[in-house]
Amino acid sequence: MTKIFVYDQITNEMLTLFREESDPMPYSYDRTLLVREFRGSSRSTVLWTTNVAMEAWNATRRKYGKGIPVGFAFKRIWEGGHGLTSQHYAGVAFDVGQTLNQSQRNEIHSVAKNLGVWGYVEPLHLTPTWVHFDRRYGTPACGGTSGYPTLRQGSISTYVLILQDALNALGYDAKFLDGKFGNATCSALKKFQTVACLQADGICGCNTWKAITAEVVGIGKTPTVIDP
Repeated sequence: MTKIFVYDQITNEMLTLFREESDPMPYSYDRTLLVREFRGSSRSTVLWTTNVAMEAWNATRRKYGKGIPVGFAFKRIWEGGHGLTSQHYAGVAFDVGQTLNQSQRNEIHSVAKNLGVWGYVEPLHLTPTWVHFDRRYGTPACGGTSGYPTLRQGSISTYVLILQDALNALGYDAKFLDGKFGNATCSALKKFQTVACLQADGICGCNTWKAITAEVVGIGKTPTVIDP
């Protein structure tokens, strides 16, 4: 049984659901995206995504009208495998079509691009054997169009899950993995900021994201990771 957090971007609530590996992902259309497909190579017992990302998947799958094989979707930040601020760690990114031919991938890319439901569809010349699309959200703390948004007490999102996961993995004990930025997360973040010689204000902005992701991406599962 897998625990799945789904952030509802409309109500600003974090939902907790439980599914088997062969069950469809919450909010996904019919059986077009199973839990095991979304998990991919991750060994985590908990997954997370957003309702908006699932609806973007639904729209793409309906328009394409055929199966879309998923090569990579979810990863926890300490598992690595992607960049320092990858949207895969937020549970809102998909790399698909690795087993298809180029013509089929071109069609999927065209559908995803033209629908306008994804925040970002990577240009094909950057993904020669797959198609990448993601439904990132929030305003990036470091500017531009990528990266993670600024987080502070009261924030609720899958980006908070990334932050809590990173702090726990590094031994700063955020105490929870629930996507809700409370007192324990703030205290743990201040401790990290102090050690990293950053302003210990309990706000995860550009410099803090850069410091924490540089330390945690791909370090592997540590004894302090929360893996319910």
